Amino acid sequence: MKSVLFLLICFLATSNYVAAQDHFDFGEWGVSLGYGQSIDHVDIYRAGFLKQLNAKWIESKTGYARGYFELSYNRWESGREDVNAVAFSPVFQYVFYAGNATWYPYIEAGVGVACLDDYTINDRNLSSNLLFEDRAGAGIRIKNVDISLRYMHYSNAGLKEPNDGIDILIGTLAWYF
Repeated sequence: MKSVLFLLICFLATSNYVAAQDHFDFGEWGVSLGYGQSIDHVDIYRAGFLKQLNAKWIESKTGYARGYFELSYNRWESGREDVNAVAFSPVFQYVFYAGNATWYPYIEAGVGVACLDDYTINDRNLSSNLLFEDRAGAGIRIKNVDISLRYMHYSNAGLKEPNDGIDILIGTLAWYF
Protein backbone atom coordinates (compact mmCIF):
# COMPACT_ATOMS: atom_id res chain seq x y z
CA MET A 1 0.00 0.00 0.00
CA LYS A 2 2.89 2.35 0.74
CA SER A 3 4.27 1.86 -2.76
CA VAL A 4 0.88 2.67 -4.34
CA LEU A 5 0.65 5.88 -2.31
CA PHE A 6 4.26 6.81 -3.13
CA LEU A 7 3.75 6.31 -6.88
CA LEU A 8 0.48 8.25 -6.83
CA ILE A 9 2.18 11.18 -5.07
CA CYS A 10 5.05 11.09 -7.59
CA PHE A 11 2.59 11.04 -10.48
CA LEU A 12 0.60 14.01 -9.15
CA ALA A 13 3.73 15.96 -8.25
CA THR A 14 5.16 15.41 -11.73
CA SER A 15 1.84 16.42 -13.30
CA ASN A 16 1.74 19.67 -11.32
CA TYR A 17 5.38 20.52 -12.08
CA VAL A 18 5.15 19.83 -15.79
CA ALA A 19 1.76 21.58 -16.12
CA ALA A 20 3.32 24.71 -14.64
CA GLN A 21 5.87 24.86 -17.44
CA ASP A 22 4.89 27.18 -20.32
CA HIS A 23 5.81 24.75 -23.10
CA PHE A 24 3.62 21.90 -21.82
CA ASP A 25 -0.13 21.64 -21.94
CA PHE A 26 -1.66 18.62 -20.25
CA GLY A 27 -4.48 17.13 -22.24
CA GLU A 28 -6.87 14.38 -21.48
CA TRP A 29 -7.11 11.89 -18.66
CA GLY A 30 -7.80 8.28 -19.51
CA VAL A 31 -8.38 4.84 -18.06
CA SER A 32 -7.17 1.55 -19.52
CA LEU A 33 -7.74 -2.17 -19.17
CA GLY A 34 -5.44 -4.79 -20.58
CA TYR A 35 -4.86 -8.53 -20.75
CA GLY A 36 -1.74 -10.35 -21.83
CA GLN A 37 0.29 -13.47 -21.39
CA SER A 38 3.94 -14.43 -21.15
CA ILE A 39 5.41 -17.17 -23.33
CA ASP A 40 5.25 -19.57 -20.36
CA HIS A 41 1.56 -18.82 -19.76
CA VAL A 42 1.62 -16.31 -16.93
CA ASP A 43 -1.65 -14.36 -17.30
CA ILE A 44 -1.35 -10.58 -16.93
CA TYR A 45 -4.26 -8.30 -16.01
CA ARG A 46 -3.65 -4.54 -16.06
CA ALA A 47 -5.70 -1.45 -15.14
CA GLY A 48 -4.31 2.05 -15.45
CA PHE A 49 -4.79 5.78 -15.27
CA LEU A 50 -3.35 7.81 -18.15
CA LYS A 51 -2.44 11.47 -18.48
CA GLN A 52 -1.80 12.66 -22.03
CA LEU A 53 0.54 15.55 -22.81
CA ASN A 54 -0.70 17.94 -25.51
CA ALA A 55 2.84 18.98 -26.43
CA LYS A 56 4.10 18.04 -29.89
CA TRP A 57 7.76 17.39 -30.65
CA ILE A 58 9.64 16.51 -33.84
CA GLU A 59 6.70 17.44 -36.08
CA SER A 60 7.07 16.50 -39.76
CA LYS A 61 4.91 15.69 -42.78
CA THR A 62 4.30 12.16 -41.52
CA GLY A 63 3.41 12.96 -37.91
CA TYR A 64 4.78 14.07 -34.56
CA ALA A 65 6.00 12.81 -31.18
CA ARG A 66 4.15 13.29 -27.91
CA GLY A 67 3.94 11.62 -24.54
CA TYR A 68 1.80 10.43 -21.69
CA PHE A 69 2.18 9.09 -18.17
CA GLU A 70 0.62 5.84 -16.98
CA LEU A 71 0.05 4.70 -13.41
CA SER A 72 -1.11 1.08 -13.39
CA TYR A 73 -2.04 -1.85 -11.22
CA ASN A 74 -0.93 -5.23 -12.58
CA ARG A 75 -1.83 -8.75 -11.50
CA TRP A 76 0.18 -11.71 -12.74
CA GLU A 77 -1.31 -15.19 -12.28
CA SER A 78 0.06 -18.67 -12.92
CA GLY A 79 -1.74 -21.62 -11.33
CA ARG A 80 -1.92 -20.88 -7.61
CA GLU A 81 0.80 -18.24 -7.74
CA ASP A 82 0.12 -14.55 -8.16
CA VAL A 83 2.03 -11.28 -8.07
CA ASN A 84 0.57 -7.81 -7.62
CA ALA A 85 2.42 -4.78 -8.93
CA VAL A 86 2.09 -1.02 -9.24
CA ALA A 87 3.92 0.65 -12.12
CA PHE A 88 4.61 4.21 -13.25
CA SER A 89 5.78 4.86 -16.80
CA PRO A 90 6.44 7.86 -19.01
CA VAL A 91 5.63 6.78 -22.58
CA PHE A 92 6.52 8.45 -25.87
CA GLN A 93 4.40 8.02 -28.99
CA TYR A 94 4.97 8.84 -32.62
CA VAL A 95 1.56 9.72 -34.05
CA PHE A 96 1.08 9.33 -37.80
CA TYR A 97 -1.13 11.76 -39.68
CA ALA A 98 -3.98 9.77 -41.19
CA GLY A 99 -5.71 12.59 -43.10
CA ASN A 100 -8.66 12.33 -40.75
CA ALA A 101 -8.94 14.08 -37.39
CA THR A 102 -11.12 11.35 -35.84
CA TRP A 103 -8.54 8.53 -35.92
CA TYR A 104 -4.80 7.99 -36.17
CA PRO A 105 -2.26 5.16 -35.82
CA TYR A 106 0.83 5.40 -33.61
CA ILE A 107 3.86 3.56 -32.31
CA GLU A 108 5.12 3.94 -28.75
CA ALA A 109 7.95 3.12 -26.39
CA GLY A 110 8.69 3.79 -22.74
CA VAL A 111 10.63 2.76 -19.67
CA GLY A 112 9.13 2.93 -16.19
CA VAL A 113 9.39 1.36 -12.77
CA ALA A 114 7.28 -1.32 -11.11
CA CYS A 115 6.99 -2.33 -7.47
CA LEU A 116 5.97 -5.98 -6.92
CA ASP A 117 4.70 -7.67 -3.77
CA ASP A 118 6.59 -10.88 -4.68
CA TYR A 119 9.46 -11.50 -7.07
CA THR A 120 8.91 -15.16 -7.91
CA ILE A 121 6.29 -16.66 -10.24
CA ASN A 122 6.14 -19.78 -12.38
CA ASP A 123 9.75 -20.82 -11.53
CA ARG A 124 11.05 -17.32 -12.39
CA ASN A 125 13.21 -15.47 -9.90
CA LEU A 126 13.15 -11.75 -10.63
CA SER A 127 15.35 -11.20 -7.50
CA SER A 128 13.90 -7.82 -6.60
CA ASN A 129 10.61 -6.18 -5.70
CA LEU A 130 11.61 -3.12 -7.73
CA LEU A 131 11.76 -3.74 -11.49
CA PHE A 132 12.01 -1.76 -14.69
CA GLU A 133 9.07 -1.87 -17.10
CA ASP A 134 10.11 -1.58 -20.75
CA ARG A 135 7.52 -1.37 -23.52
CA ALA A 136 7.18 -1.04 -27.26
CA GLY A 137 3.91 -1.18 -29.11
CA ALA A 138 1.54 0.08 -31.74
CA GLY A 139 -2.06 1.19 -31.67
CA ILE A 140 -4.85 3.21 -33.13
CA ARG A 141 -6.86 5.97 -31.54
CA ILE A 142 -10.45 6.43 -32.75
CA LYS A 143 -11.99 9.55 -31.17
CA ASN A 144 -11.73 8.84 -27.41
CA VAL A 145 -11.03 5.10 -27.70
CA ASP A 146 -7.49 3.75 -27.93
CA ILE A 147 -6.67 0.16 -28.92
CA SER A 148 -3.08 -1.06 -28.66
CA LEU A 149 -0.87 -4.13 -28.69
CA ARG A 150 2.38 -3.98 -26.71
CA TYR A 151 5.43 -6.03 -25.93
CA MET A 152 6.44 -5.47 -22.30
CA HIS A 153 9.53 -6.64 -20.46
CA TYR A 154 10.04 -6.58 -16.70
CA SER A 155 13.45 -7.09 -15.12
CA ASN A 156 15.82 -5.55 -12.59
CA ALA A 157 18.30 -4.60 -15.37
CA GLY A 158 20.93 -6.93 -13.95
CA LEU A 159 21.20 -5.07 -10.66
CA LYS A 160 20.72 -8.34 -8.76
CA GLU A 161 21.11 -11.99 -9.83
CA PRO A 162 19.38 -14.08 -10.94
CA ASN A 163 17.53 -11.74 -13.27
CA ASP A 164 15.09 -14.04 -15.05
CA GLY A 165 12.84 -11.22 -16.27
CA ILE A 166 9.45 -11.74 -17.87
CA ASP A 167 8.27 -10.89 -21.39
CA ILE A 168 4.61 -10.16 -22.06
CA LEU A 169 2.45 -9.53 -25.10
CA ILE A 170 -0.55 -7.46 -23.97
CA GLY A 171 -3.59 -5.95 -25.62
CA THR A 172 -5.04 -2.79 -24.10
CA LEU A 173 -8.25 -0.83 -24.50
CA ALA A 174 -8.27 2.76 -23.18
CA TRP A 175 -10.86 5.48 -22.99
CA TYR A 176 -9.94 9.19 -22.76
CA PHE A 177 -12.25 11.82 -21.30
